[in-house]
Amino acid sequence: MLKGAVFDMDGLMFDTERLVYDNWQHIMDEHGYNYDIEFFKRTVGKRKKEVELMYREYLGDDFPYWTFADECRARYIERVKRDGIPVKKGLYDILDFCRENGIKTALATSTSRESAEFNLKSANVSEYFDTLVCGNEVKNGKPHPEVFLTAAKKLGLEPESCAAFEDSINGIKSAKAAGMITVMVPDLLQPTEEIRPMISFLCKDLSEAKAYLEPLLHN
Repeated sequence: MLKGAVFDMDGLMFDTERLVYDNWQHIMDEHGYNYDIEFFKRTVGKRKKEVELMYREYLGDDFPYWTFADECRARYIERVKRDGIPVKKGLYDILDFCRENGIKTALATSTSRESAEFNLKSANVSEYFDTLVCGNEVKNGKPHPEVFLTAAKKLGLEPESCAAFEDSINGIKSAKAAGMITVMVPDLLQPTEEIRPMISFLCKDLSEAKAYLEPLLHN
């Protein structure tokens, strides 16, 4: 029986991956660095400490990752405050579905709590979530299952009674390893042959997931 829903954030709830990439591309162009979206895609779903190592391996040990990351973050905040946060199709539908059916909800993101709370507040969805588990609050990042196992524990539920919503390959691996029902709504990354067997339900958008989850409410 479905009792909980655990949501990733960037690329799943909000169309922020493209916004972040756009900021990174502009900053890298301004400083004359070779950069493209294929490299950025490799960083999706990872925590900043892991991403820092990837940038240094790609561009050299002297690459000023944190200076650029801080600038990217400042531009992101300015843009969201000006234009609002881009919400993915079906987000409010699936959150209302969870609320109406008594499904407990958690956020499980590789992003920091400060960033997560800013995004949730910007989209007016903070009140939908019973708990948050953020990247700077767990020892292991995705694809390790820690973030999803921690979310289930905070909700007071067994992982098997929770559906995990993800857009990334590492996120699906993490949720599957935690023993959750996996719902993938692809964003920048399409499912690979490796992870297709790990996906319980593959959806075009979040609202489509309701039809798959409704039969699980009473099973």
